[in-house]
Amino acid sequence: MDDVDPHFRVDCPSRQILDQIADKWSMMALFVLREPRRFNEIKRRLAGITQRVLTQTLRKLERNGMITRRVLPGPPLGVEYALTPLGQSLEGPFSVLYGWTVDNMEVIGAAQSDYDGRN
Repeated sequence: MDDVDPHFRVDCPSRQILDQIADKWSMMALFVLREPRRFNEIKRRLAGITQRVLTQTLRKLERNGMITRRVLPGPPLGVEYALTPLGQSLEGPFSVLYGWTVDNMEVIGAAQSDYDGRN
């Protein structure tokens, strides 16, 4: 008898989707894309991200239907990314999660220090 909730099974599509949208770069890219932006502008706003990781992140989000990619006529040629309605629908949940993170940074930092001091 299998007591595992179907949503927690290894083959449940929700696990893959959650993994793809809940990583730090995807969440930050979606937040930055509240307004359409060019690739280099996104990269400048996401301190620490490499060009390779940003490219992978944007492709993943585009594949999942959360952003669109539009080639801009030049010169200079460029690419602009924007949220789709599906991507926009994540703004509320992500804002709540981000707010919770900011509100609890100090408490979490203290808990980490306490834990590290015991080990």
